[in-house]
Amino acid sequence: MTVIKKNDVIASVADALQYISYYHPKDFIEAMTEAYNKEENPAAKDAIAQILINSRMSAMGHRPVCQDTGIITAFVKVGMDVQWDTDMTLQQMVDEGVREAYRNAENPLRKSIVADPAGARINTGDNTPAVVHVELVAGDRVDITVAAKGGGSENKAKFVMLNPGDSVVDWVLETVPKMGAGWCPPGMLGIGIGGTAEKAMCMAKESLMDPVNIHQLQQKEASNTIEKLRLELFEKVNELGIGAQGLGGLTTVLDVKIMDCPTHAASLPVAMIPNCAATRHAHFVLDGSGVAELPIPSLDDWPEISWSVGDTARRVNINEVTKEDFKQWQPGETLLLSGKMLTGRDAAHKRIAELHAAGKPLPDGVDFNGRFIYYVGPVEAVGDEVVGPAGPTTSTRMDKYTEMMLGDYGLLGMIGKAERGDTAIESIKKHGSIYLMAVGGAAYLVSKAIKASRVVAFADLGMEAIYEFEVEDMPVTVAVDCKGDSVHKSGPAIWHVKILQEEQQNR
Repeated sequence: MTVIKKNDVIASVADALQYISYYHPKDFIEAMTEAYNKEENPAAKDAIAQILINSRMSAMGHRPVCQDTGIITAFVKVGMDVQWDTDMTLQQMVDEGVREAYRNAENPLRKSIVADPAGARINTGDNTPAVVHVELVAGDRVDITVAAKGGGSENKAKFVMLNPGDSVVDWVLETVPKMGAGWCPPGMLGIGIGGTAEKAMCMAKESLMDPVNIHQLQQKEASNTIEKLRLELFEKVNELGIGAQGLGGLTTVLDVKIMDCPTHAASLPVAMIPNCAATRHAHFVLDGSGVAELPIPSLDDWPEISWSVGDTARRVNINEVTKEDFKQWQPGETLLLSGKMLTGRDAAHKRIAELHAAGKPLPDGVDFNGRFIYYVGPVEAVGDEVVGPAGPTTSTRMDKYTEMMLGDYGLLGMIGKAERGDTAIESIKKHGSIYLMAVGGAAYLVSKAIKASRVVAFADLGMEAIYEFEVEDMPVTVAVDCKGDSVHKSGPAIWHVKILQEEQQNR
């Protein structure tokens, strides 16, 4: 009988979470490299290049590929013949592994989990608890898969109860465009079909733990309904032209994974969960011999890609820029920002709105008039770092605060990731403002442009505090110009037509 020790579980989970914070799976790197090589939209190709360069930098520096180091999900399959040597529950052991990983002094990970989610939303301080799914299976081993899921992609999870005769393909094709770009494509779609509502969602999440292998499936004939469905959805979702970061392009998904389960005759539950460009998961088995060891990848697994903004990039001093300057900026144009900006995301905006409603002033040192805000929650710095990985968060969540920030506080411009909604775009147009997009999934690369950082307000919010960053040549794309033209609307529309036209020509 195999005896599994408490410390082996804890240490293995902690090691795996550190590992996935800076190592992408090899199959993901290969799929992303293929997407880069075939991409024809320069803006999308540039975004993929930044993601791949960031990935290699993270592997070399052992720092997170994304500032959002995620909520932890663990799929644990326990052999029926296993005996435990522990005074802790399985949930407690996994949580202790999470705690050790996220408090690691050499590579501290961002703590993003808040308790009392419908109320005070207080950060737990150690990224616990994890979401643990346990299954009893035959055998004398413990099989564990851990994943770190960022909020940007997790927030785009969808579920529907279709009628038995409805088309899963039609629902997916209708739903994916509505998800926007906050899930940081290109990534994967995990789909669960059947069972009950909660079973479908679990299958969708677990399917994302499988390797990227759609191209192997394309080379052989599909042998069952699920394989046929994967191939059809892979082709048709990419035909949508959403592309990397929602800028329009040839690759929106690297793979489509599907798990299914028998269901009630009256039901067709379907769940869909996307995985982003910071795909992070690892699998290991405990057999009683000690702590699990994960293979150290070779840097040769990463492509040698050079990235530069080229001669056409516009250099901008954000300390001096005016709304008059915005009139020259075009959607899709690359800018290099230098100067000082403030940061702020969900919790900070909520506090600002509360102060505004109460007629109270902003904290000392906080003045948004004539300034840019960067929607970000950085990772804690280590060593000689000014700041840890500091990529953008999804800007759409701040849409409801946009009019207040632009109209009442005089904010000049905004920087984040993904699209803006119609309300925010109207406010940008009304005030002659601007919205710029940084690449999601390139957090370590972006942080190298930040030359100074200090907390100026709401320090108790941790990573959600208001910082002041001083940046030098921070690369961004004009996503919504001062006239309200959005590249996230025009880009996918143009590339959807191009893809269909090319396919028709090749028939």
